[in-house]
Amino acid sequence: MNSSFPTAGLDRRAFFRGSALAAFAILGTGSLAACSSAVGEQRSDAGESVEPVRGGTLTLAIPDDVSPSALLTSTTIAGTTISGLVFETLTRYPIDSVVPQPLLAKDWKLSDDGLTLTLNLRDDVTFHTGRPFTSADAEFSLRTYADPKFSAQLRSTAAAITGYDSSDPKKLVLTLAHRTGNIFDLLDLAPIFDSETFDKAVSGESFIGTGPFVFASRTPNSSISFDRNPNYWVAERPFLDRVEARIVPDSQARLTSLKSGQVALVAPGSLTFRDSQTVGKTSGFATSALDGAELQTYLGANVTAEGLTDVRTRKAVAYAIDRDRIMSEVYRDAGYAVNLPWPKSSPAYDAAKNSTYTRDVAKARSLVSEVGTLPTIPLTYTGASPDFEAAAQIVQANLAEAGIRVELDPVEATIFFKQLIGAEFKGLWLTSHTFAQYVPSTLTVSAYPFNAAHNASKFSSPAYSAAADSAWQVPDGSSDAAKKLYADLGTQLLEELFLIEIGVVVPQVSAASTVHDLAWTKGRQPQFANTFLA
Repeated sequence: MNSSFPTAGLDRRAFFRGSALAAFAILGTGSLAACSSAVGEQRSDAGESVEPVRGGTLTLAIPDDVSPSALLTSTTIAGTTISGLVFETLTRYPIDSVVPQPLLAKDWKLSDDGLTLTLNLRDDVTFHTGRPFTSADAEFSLRTYADPKFSAQLRSTAAAITGYDSSDPKKLVLTLAHRTGNIFDLLDLAPIFDSETFDKAVSGESFIGTGPFVFASRTPNSSISFDRNPNYWVAERPFLDRVEARIVPDSQARLTSLKSGQVALVAPGSLTFRDSQTVGKTSGFATSALDGAELQTYLGANVTAEGLTDVRTRKAVAYAIDRDRIMSEVYRDAGYAVNLPWPKSSPAYDAAKNSTYTRDVAKARSLVSEVGTLPTIPLTYTGASPDFEAAAQIVQANLAEAGIRVELDPVEATIFFKQLIGAEFKGLWLTSHTFAQYVPSTLTVSAYPFNAAHNASKFSSPAYSAAADSAWQVPDGSSDAAKKLYADLGTQLLEELFLIEIGVVVPQVSAASTVHDLAWTKGRQPQFANTFLA
């Protein structure tokens, strides 16, 4: 796989060194090169290099429809699709690093004490209504992200912004409660909304942003359509006239739609890994890996549920799981087994700690015998994903070998995410988490499974909370000080096991060879300004 964005000339240590921070690149006046550098996308060309062609409709299959809060929770593919096409953010990471690049903010500076971030905004951007984008809109969007009613996963980071100065329409000054090492994670992920039409966005009626495509129409549970933004601030973009996202809930139906030509693209993670690999070997199609946009498959445990309150049971589960089999059979080796939640590219990755729990059925049985008789434990997963179903079946068989009875509990995706956000699981659950590919501290202060203040496992620990807060407030997330705190967090995660990691998974995307210059963000949001059909 290749990336349109070359290896950054500045690594994170160099970028954050010292107490002042300034953007090292400024987005140009709308050239193609400037747009590519700012977005730093992952590209997947299905065919030979060809000249861009204007016009046409790109059809893609997605598994779900948009839900009212999807634009803020990153829990649905419909939500990430809309975010990527319609909305933009203040800054944007390249897919292969966490060095922020300009987008709606053209440059910025962090004060010496790390408590004031000044962002200079582009002056040539308008919303799809024609109204100019201003600092007031950026303030509104970040304040909205911090609103508890929307349950945004980076809400704690947004809430760390205690002061706003948007008196200059093209400058936003943020005051932070404390040093916040992942502030650019927030600026990369928080969509900039049109404050005048936001109520229509949360109702699913309309979506108004500054992005390359304009929301055209939505037929609930059928399709969502987008037209080319004729006034996009990047000159001559996008190439496509239209994007049509067709909602196809069944994985096999999505595969059939792609192979029959009904759609030209299936959204990342919407086919089984086996099917994605098969498509990639079929003439006229290609499958690409989104390196840098990893997911982590894991088992969560409600530590207050009967049978899971004793950490020895959770350790037995950790020893019983056949991670290598799951990664091989379910994910077709598109990743690797882990015990900790961070990928190899992360400064928090620890090879030694990732070998703490390897498959040892005898040890698992011994721990179960120490605990005594266990009840049958529910294992919840979303039945909308065949990969989760296959992984859950392997886990069920693995735990049975260790003397732990598990009852599979497949539920619809909407119910699953309600249980995840509300900490309503009855026992174990299996799914994937994201954000590990961002600044490492983001997981433990923001993500639903890990959040030290409130998580889906109902786990709390003063030591874990203190380590999470300390790691969060280190300004350089790749420094030795930060790595020590990540090590402390890793030790606690392995000792408490309220989350039991299975493996890092690299998402796959499959498309027809007629589709060129596909691109995605670290958060798997489509970036189709440069995409064309030929």
